[in-house]
Amino acid sequence: MKRVRPPGAPRDRRAADWVPYLLVVLVAVASLIGLTIRPTGETKRGTADFVVVAAAAGLRWDDLDPQRTPALWAEAGKGSTGWLSVRSAHQVTCPSDGWLTLGAGNYAAWDTQAVHGKCPAAVPEVTRPDAIGANVTAQRAVVRTNQDKLPYGTTPGALAESVRCTVAIGANAAIAAARPFGRVDQYAETLPADPKKLLSECVLSFVDLGTITGSGAERQAAVAAADATLARILAARPDRSLMLIAGVADTESTSRLHVAIAEGDGWEGGWLTSAGTGRDGYLQLVDLAPTVLAALSRSAPEKLFAGYAASVSTGRPADVATAMQGRNDADQRAIAQRGVASIFFAVLAGIEVLLFLAIVPLLMRARRHAGPAAPPGPPARLVAVAEAALIAAALAIPAALVADVAPWWSSAHPAWMFGGATFGLMLAGTLAVRLAPRYRMTLWPMGAVAAISAIVIVVDLLTGARLQLNGVAGYSATHGVRYTGLGGVGLGVFVAGLLLTAGSVAQYVGRTWRPVVVVLLGGLGVVMVGSPYLGADPVGAIAVTAGVCVAAAISSGGWLTFPRFAWSAVAGLAVTAGFAVLDLNRAPLEQGTLGRFLSALGSGTAGPAMQRAAAANGQALLDSPLSLLAIAGAVMLAFCQFSPWGGLNRVYGLHPAVRAAISGTAVASITAGILGGTALGVAGAAAATAVPVAVLTALRVLLHAADRTTPPGESDGPGGPLLRKADEGELTVTESAG
Repeated sequence: MKRVRPPGAPRDRRAADWVPYLLVVLVAVASLIGLTIRPTGETKRGTADFVVVAAAAGLRWDDLDPQRTPALWAEAGKGSTGWLSVRSAHQVTCPSDGWLTLGAGNYAAWDTQAVHGKCPAAVPEVTRPDAIGANVTAQRAVVRTNQDKLPYGTTPGALAESVRCTVAIGANAAIAAARPFGRVDQYAETLPADPKKLLSECVLSFVDLGTITGSGAERQAAVAAADATLARILAARPDRSLMLIAGVADTESTSRLHVAIAEGDGWEGGWLTSAGTGRDGYLQLVDLAPTVLAALSRSAPEKLFAGYAASVSTGRPADVATAMQGRNDADQRAIAQRGVASIFFAVLAGIEVLLFLAIVPLLMRARRHAGPAAPPGPPARLVAVAEAALIAAALAIPAALVADVAPWWSSAHPAWMFGGATFGLMLAGTLAVRLAPRYRMTLWPMGAVAAISAIVIVVDLLTGARLQLNGVAGYSATHGVRYTGLGGVGLGVFVAGLLLTAGSVAQYVGRTWRPVVVVLLGGLGVVMVGSPYLGADPVGAIAVTAGVCVAAAISSGGWLTFPRFAWSAVAGLAVTAGFAVLDLNRAPLEQGTLGRFLSALGSGTAGPAMQRAAAANGQALLDSPLSLLAIAGAVMLAFCQFSPWGGLNRVYGLHPAVRAAISGTAVASITAGILGGTALGVAGAAAATAVPVAVLTALRVLLHAADRTTPPGESDGPGGPLLRKADEGELTVTESAG
């Protein structure tokens, strides 16, 4: 039988059929090229003949004052400053752990005992076999503990082994200055009356300024004593010396951000930063050891240090109070963030679970059958309230991100201030979606909410991810894990928003072009997540690539067959391999997480990293309310798909690109959580955004399950109700053919 060509159809479509595939390849190549773009920058740091590390456990920026601590204030004004994260091998970094980590250049712990409440006031035993140096008695046992029982493979004393000799003044300072076998080259229990000769004996000196604990007058007295000791050190410091002043540890079970000051030639008046944090004004405790060696123009020991040498960036306000205190006090914001975040996500998880339970009877009642005996549908007002509640719930995390624009953390009641701002933004977003002219279209709420969520993340990343750092829906610098780029919660919201937007848009183009739409938006998403100057999350970029490949494979309809899965897997592996090659070819200091892990894998030292990731997954799975959100979202989607009243299967039949988007979101978010050490954290954030609007779409489809659509070329009369339904997009012929 001869095939009849429809009127208006092109005579030969074979050439046009290749266009979508060509565009997919071009988008994948463009994504890889986008990941290689790195703005040029100059590393600025000074050099010195001597380095003096003057440290006090517990010293914070709110302890400094121009009248009470003139020496500290003057050093902060002359030098470069930053907030110091004192993460160690312990969850709580007590003074012994902090000093040990300082001297190891890697995450270390004095022992394996957990800390509850305040840190113990333990002083290491130091013996004096001669009148020159000293010996830390427990050092050999501490080294064995860190190498055999802790997952970092740390070598305490690695910094001391990298220089000819070290000086320690104070028993705690001896912990940092001791070599792996316990020897301290030059030692004094207290600062001599004239310390100039002692500070010039070795190129590296450690001085204990005391431990800052308590509050009120007791704390102020301890800080004043530390400032007086520092003033004597400054008067006796060697020529061409670098002063490193740090609060090396916490003194209680709550982690804080501490003082970091570098003062000397080449370290004037800027922000301290490092390749390990990638954020101006932030340093890690493990960065101090490589900073010492870089300042002395010495190479860091291979494979022993976990940190990166500090450098100076410009842009810090000249006034110390403006830069480091008041509304700009990052420690105050991080403390407020921790408390408010736990409340926010617990409340959000509880509300969404209750909302899903309340929607189930509405879904059951919404499913009607044509005929005179059909039960009445749910009241229109109840449906409107339910839809508004689902939209608001889906916008909760994006609203929480935007709420961090306001300085709620400086309020007397930060939780109420943040909650009010978030609720107001949720209400505004819900009204914007609800009052739009296209609201009655089936996919409009899903597409609009998803687009808003993705846009919030994109704008934040393009402006420096300021809403992520120390944000309620971001990450805290006190955890010492991430300081820049996209956090786990933001990644989950971005993945859900990006893929649901792609699915909603793809539904309005032909089948052949749907994968192109998904890959186009997905490629941009991979660049946003993986670029070291945007999302800075190569592991997340790999997960997004996997999700986009799965979504593109089934966006045109049908099941995820083996050929489709094979092609999507090949595409995902190609992008991942390309990303890995690009990361491995960068300099070690410029490599991302993926490059560092692959380098460690090649050298046989990746075992501790894998052990830490597994432990982090287990802890996050049990501790985070996001795990409950992920489980509740999965149960709700399963109910909507497999129960007779769910309606999600009908949504998937009418809108196959939406099914592709939800499948890709699940793949990407679960993969990112497992590889990133947050278990179901990313999936929970994605579920909080995607599941409410998926349920809303299922409810809409169920409410019109008994409607009769108009066949092509027919209507019930000009302007009749069936034609109007198609015009309004409630259930169109195109969607039915989807």
